[in-house]
Amino acid sequence: MNLRLRLNLLITALLLLFLLAVGYVIIKGTKSSIQEGVESATRVTTQLLDTVIISSVQNPDWGYTHDVLKRFLQSLGHVRSNDIKLYNMQGVLLYQSPPSKYRANQNPPQWFIDLLDPHEKPVARLVRFGRLEITPQPLGAIREAWGKVSYLFWLGMAFFILLNGVVYWALGQSLKPLGMILKAINRIEKGDLTTRLPVFPLPEFERIGHSLNRMTESLTAERQLEENRQLTHLIQEHIEEERRSLARELHDELGQYVTAIKTFAVGITNKAKANISSPGMSDIEANANVIVSAANQIYDGMHNIVRQLRPGALDNLGLAETLRDLVSTYQEQNPQIKINLELTGDLYSSGETVSINIYRIVQESLNNALKYAQATTIDITLSKSRDGELRLHIQDNGIGMNFEAVDQSQHFGLLGMRERVQALHGSFNVHSAPNQGTTIAIIIPNQSLPQ
Repeated sequence: MNLRLRLNLLITALLLLFLLAVGYVIIKGTKSSIQEGVESATRVTTQLLDTVIISSVQNPDWGYTHDVLKRFLQSLGHVRSNDIKLYNMQGVLLYQSPPSKYRANQNPPQWFIDLLDPHEKPVARLVRFGRLEITPQPLGAIREAWGKVSYLFWLGMAFFILLNGVVYWALGQSLKPLGMILKAINRIEKGDLTTRLPVFPLPEFERIGHSLNRMTESLTAERQLEENRQLTHLIQEHIEEERRSLARELHDELGQYVTAIKTFAVGITNKAKANISSPGMSDIEANANVIVSAANQIYDGMHNIVRQLRPGALDNLGLAETLRDLVSTYQEQNPQIKINLELTGDLYSSGETVSINIYRIVQESLNNALKYAQATTIDITLSKSRDGELRLHIQDNGIGMNFEAVDQSQHFGLLGMRERVQALHGSFNVHSAPNQGTTIAIIIPNQSLPQ
C-alpha cells in the first residue's frame, strides 16, 4: 500500500469519525427535542382534559363525564404527540384519537424509532362511569426527524465522496515529487551518480532534493577520491616493485663489477709488492690501493642506496627487525638524538603491503623529525591487537608547528603518509603546535590485513 493511499485512508477515517461525531450530536439533540416536545404536549393535553373533567363535574346537566369527554374528544380530533383512549367501566373502548397523518409517507426503521423514543409513561384518569388514558406518541416527531436525518445523511455522503476524491487528487499532486525522488534513489543505488533532482515547489521536498543532490555530489567526489587512492596505491606498489628490482640489479650487477675491480686492484697491489725493487712499482701499489679504497666506498655507498630502495631485512626477517635496523641506522648517524622504538604484537604476519607502507611511514617521519623538528627525543610505538588492528604512534619533542595555518597539500611528506594510510582504509591524524612537538597517530583496521 503506497503512501498516497495510506494518507487518503487516514483522512477518510478521520472524516468518518467527524461525521459520526456530528451524527451523534444531531441524534442526541433531536432526541432531547422530541422528549421535550412530547412532555410538553402530554402536559398540555392532560391539563386540557382535566379542565374538561372538572367542568363536567361542576355542570351535571351536561351529562355523564365520560359522555362529555367523548363528545369533546370527537370534536378535538388528533392531538400532536399523544394517543388518547376512553373506556367505559366495563373496559369497552368508547373512543380512540385518530392516528397522525403528519409525514405519513415517512417510514423510519424500527431501530431509529427505538433510538429516539423517549419512552414516556402514559397518564390515566378515572372519571364517572369511565377511564381516560393519555399515551405519549412521538412517532410524528420521529418521522420528521427521520426526514431531516436522511437528508443530512445523503448530503454528508455526497460531501464525503466529493471530499475524498478531492483529497485523493490533491495528495497525488502533492506527492508526485516522491516518485521522482524514488526513481532518483533507485538510479543512484545502481551506480548512476550523475542523477540530479529538479527544484520542487514544496519546501520539504525541495530540502530533500537539495540534500540528495549534495549527497550524489559527495558520493561522486568520494568515488573519484577512492579511485585516486586505488591508483596511488597501485603506483606505490609499482614503485616498490621497481625499487626492489633496481636494488636487486644494483646489488647483483654493480656489486659484481665493484668486487671485480677491487679484486684486480688487490692483485695489482700484490704484484707491486712482489716487484718492489723494480722502478715505479711503489707508484703502482699506491694507485692500486687508491682503487681498492674507492671500490670499498662505492660498495658501501651502493649498499646504502640499496637499503634506501628496498630494505632487504623486510623480505627476510620481517617488519619488526627491519624497523629495529632502520632505527639503529638513524641512531648511529644521529647520536645526539634519542630514538625509542617499542614493538608489541605479532608483526611478522602483517603482510608485505602493510609492512612496506608502515616502514615508509616510519622512515618519512624520522626524516622529517631529523630535518625540521629540531627534536632531541623521538618515540615510536607500533602495536598489533588481538583482533588484528595495527596502531602506529610517532611523537617528537621538537619545535612543532601551527598545524591549522599549514597548507598540508604542500607538505608532500605528510600527504604521502596520509595517502598510504587511506589506501589501507586506515585513519591518519596529526597533532602539532608551536613548541609542543608533533604527534602522528595511525590506525589500520584488520580488514586491510591478511586473514
